[in-house]
Amino acid sequence: MLRPHSRSNFLSRTEMSWRDKIWQINWPLIGLLTAVASVGFITLYSAAGGSLQPWAIKQMLRFLISLGILLAVAMVDIRIWMRHAYSLFLVAMVLLVAVELRGTIGMGAQRWIDLGFIQLQPSEVMKIALILSLARYFHGATLQDIGRPIFLLPPLAMVLAPIALVLKQPDLGTAMMLLMSSGAIFFLAGVRMWKFGVLLAGGLGAIPVAWQFLHDYQKKRILIFLNPDQDPLGAGYHITQSKIALGSGGILGKGLMEGTQGKLNFLPEKQTDFIFTMFAEEWGLLGGLFLMTLYVLLVAHGFAIAVRCRSHFGRLVSLGVTTTFFLYFFINTAMVMGLVPVVGVPLPLISYGGTAMLSLLFGFGLLMSAYIHRDLSIGRRGGHDD
Repeated sequence: MLRPHSRSNFLSRTEMSWRDKIWQINWPLIGLLTAVASVGFITLYSAAGGSLQPWAIKQMLRFLISLGILLAVAMVDIRIWMRHAYSLFLVAMVLLVAVELRGTIGMGAQRWIDLGFIQLQPSEVMKIALILSLARYFHGATLQDIGRPIFLLPPLAMVLAPIALVLKQPDLGTAMMLLMSSGAIFFLAGVRMWKFGVLLAGGLGAIPVAWQFLHDYQKKRILIFLNPDQDPLGAGYHITQSKIALGSGGILGKGLMEGTQGKLNFLPEKQTDFIFTMFAEEWGLLGGLFLMTLYVLLVAHGFAIAVRCRSHFGRLVSLGVTTTFFLYFFINTAMVMGLVPVVGVPLPLISYGGTAMLSLLFGFGLLMSAYIHRDLSIGRRGGHDD
C-alpha cells in the first residue's frame, strides 16, 4: 500500500489510470460550481414568475451537459491540451471569421452562429482558446526570451487578431475581457511592468482616435456612465432601474418572487446581464455577499491549484481560467452598480445563456485537468521533463 506522498510521486512518474484520475478530482470545486449554478436556477425560476419555463429548466439541462464536459476535459492528460492548444485557437479564429460572414444578428450585434441545437457565440470560445495558446507559447520560455521585444510579437498578434474581430461584431465587453485576461498571462509569464506602462500610455493616447470608431450606442453608454442623470428615460434607463432595484432590496431583501422592479418588468434583461440586480433585490445585501463569497472561494481554489502545479503550462492555464472567471463576475457586478459602463458581460453560471456556461465549464475542466496532473513536469515540447 503506497503512502499518500509516495502515491503522488508514483503517479507523477507513470501514466495515471482513469480510476486514479477520478480519485484525484477536486470535488469541493465541483460543489462550489453547483452551488453557484443553483443560485442561478432559483433566480431564473423567480424571473419567470415562479415557473421553470422558459429559462430555469433549459439552464439546468445546459449545466448538466456542461458539467459532463468539464469532467471529460479533466480526464484528458494536460499534455494533450498543450499539444493541441494552437489548433483550438485556429478553430476559434475560423469561427470568429464565420460569424462575420454568416453570423446571426441579435440585439443589433452579429455575434452568434446558429447550429440548430445551440446559438454558438465564438467569442466565448476564444476566451478559453486564447488562454491555452498563450500558455503554450510561454511554457518553457526563459526570462531572457521574454525580455526580448521580438519574442512578444507572436503572442501580441494572437491577442490583437481576435480582439479586432470581436470589436467588429461589435462586442466591447468581450474585447475588454480578452485584453485583460491576456494581459494577466503576459504579466504572470514574466513580462516587465515598464512594457505594460508603454502599452498603457499608447492606449491612452489613442483614445481620441478610438472614440471615432465606437458605435453611437457605445458612446452613449460611456457618457451615461460619466453622467447617469443625463438621459434617465433613454440611454440611462438600464442603470437607473438597476440602482433602484439594488437599493430597494435593503439588507435582507424582499423575498423570492417579491422584487417589484423585476416582477413589474422595470428591470431590463433581468434573466441575463442584470440578473444580479434581480437577485440582490430579492435577497438583499446579505444574499449578494453570500453569492460573492461563493465566487471568491472559486477564485481561491483556482489560485491554489495554480500554486500546486509543477508545470509552467498548468500554472498559466489555471491562472488564466481563474482570472477570466474573476473578470466575468467583477465586470458584471460593477456594471449593474454603475461602477463601470454597461457592457454585455454575463454573470457567470447564473445569467441565462448556453455558450458562456459551456465555455466557462470547459475552462474549469482545464483547471481540473491541471489539478489532476499537478505533479507532472512537462518538457518544452509537451513530454515528460526528466
